[in-house]
Amino acid sequence: MVVWLIGLSRAGKTTIGRELYEQWKAIESNTVLIDGDEIRAIFQHDVDENSYALDGRRKNADRICQICAWLDRQEINVVCCILSIFEESRQWNRINLSEYFEVYIEVAFDRLIDRDDGSLYSPALKGKLKNVVNVDIPFHEPDNPDYIFNNSEPREDFSVVAAEILQRAKAKFR
Repeated sequence: MVVWLIGLSRAGKTTIGRELYEQWKAIESNTVLIDGDEIRAIFQHDVDENSYALDGRRKNADRICQICAWLDRQEINVVCCILSIFEESRQWNRINLSEYFEVYIEVAFDRLIDRDDGSLYSPALKGKLKNVVNVDIPFHEPDNPDYIFNNSEPREDFSVVAAEILQRAKAKFR
């Protein structure tokens, strides 16, 4: 099964994804965590500004979809944390992955700005940084996620959220 966590930068995808991975791995050892930023680094697709333009983002998204499909064919569970701005990628996943569960991590944009360390949204909103999703690259919320979690409020513990996602994902396919 692939659990695909979608959301804007600073939404909490990686934090929730890591907790979900830990819980799932404890009961099913054939579980891996994929983070979009880590895949960019592995393939050195984060070295220039064009990597974050639409074409670069599509290349990275396609790469991640294919990695997830490869792992899925080996019956390896995947927690994938990805911005996921292309609806066609999500549609591809629904067709090509054996069990696909899509989670949208929703956060009000003003909260994302508050969470930012000043390295992303602030310079983008001032026009000093280009190719930032939801500033100069549009973000369209997913059309039909399996689960929506609103992460606008501050929280320290994501164990309950991760457990809820895992329970819902398993219930969908079992």
